[in-house]
Amino acid sequence: MIPGGGQPNMQQLLQQAQKMQQDLAKAQEELARTEVEGQAGGGLVRATVTGSGELRALKIDPKAVDPEDTDTLADLVVAAVQAANENAQTLQQQKLGPLAQGLGGGGIPGLPF
Repeated sequence: MIPGGGQPNMQQLLQQAQKMQQDLAKAQEELARTEVEGQAGGGLVRATVTGSGELRALKIDPKAVDPEDTDTLADLVVAAVQAANENAQTLQQQKLGPLAQGLGGGGIPGLPF
């Protein structure tokens, strides 16, 4: 490398890459701890997931339970979990999106953006 020749400083590039990797790991840990909620049926069924998509809690209002119509309850549960996962994906994009942009905007393999 010729000083002043316009060649990238490899040490500086490695330090930037290491910092981005640390920032990504920190953001992923924060996502795993952060909980978001989704609901269905006007709040009759509520699902709580982590920012990384792990289902943590499911609350069902007794009014949603009809022994003669368990299909509706199942639909409400699925809808609440889907809503919670959509909220988790939005959170992932907020937390990890800027990091992906720092990596050239091509996204990070294995992440949904």
